[in-house]
Amino acid sequence: MKEQIEKNSISLIFADPPYNLSGNTLKLENNQTGGAFYKVNEVWDTFTYDDYVRFTEQWLKACHEVLKENGSLYISCTQHNIGEILTIGKQLGFKLNNILTWYKTNAMPNITKRTYTHSVEFVCWFVKGKKWVFNYEEVKRLNPNKTKNGEHKQMRDFLDFIELPIVQGKERLRREDGRALHPTQKPEKLLELIVKASSNEGDVVLDPFFGTGTTGYVAQKLNRNWIGIEQNTEYLKIANKRIQSLNEELSL
Repeated sequence: MKEQIEKNSISLIFADPPYNLSGNTLKLENNQTGGAFYKVNEVWDTFTYDDYVRFTEQWLKACHEVLKENGSLYISCTQHNIGEILTIGKQLGFKLNNILTWYKTNAMPNITKRTYTHSVEFVCWFVKGKKWVFNYEEVKRLNPNKTKNGEHKQMRDFLDFIELPIVQGKERLRREDGRALHPTQKPEKLLELIVKASSNEGDVVLDPFFGTGTTGYVAQKLNRNWIGIEQNTEYLKIANKRIQSLNEELSL
């Protein structure tokens, strides 16, 4: 970001950073959705606590520098790292507008019987400056709940508490053995909400943890420009293939 992205040039950032939860595996032989998010076991998700705090400070500071003065930053997180996200974000000068709750309707069952079921993740919505973009009417159209007359409702029963399943079916990207390619692939509908709410057509959307390219895929469909940053070559290959297929569909 520091070397190749101009300061104050990005309208919207969606970040799904490492949660630093790796190290203790949970073997679920028959699971096909990537495993429980709190038992991810990947090299890219392994830090000491101090290193994780420094890493979070570095990428959040870089986001602040490239974001426009009316830009938005959405960060996916869980209870395990939301404290660090909130504290560092506020220290850097971001304003916290909302914390969205994604309730996963098909969350992994609690087989340990030692905690409540981990059925939610959070998305922190930060803004930089005072005149942030928020397309209220666009978001109302995404509310699946309607009035008695079938009209679009206010968002109090939808925006802060979003019910979506963990990615499955055709949308889930898989390896040759049938296992999920990426353990934390986010739903396209979640990204559609964020992109429509906080950017306009032609704006630039940045994802600094691009993974399998969901942000770019959704941004492309919605006529936004986008930038994705990813160090894992396997994920990049899939992301490129995925977006190329979309471009072919859009050109038909």
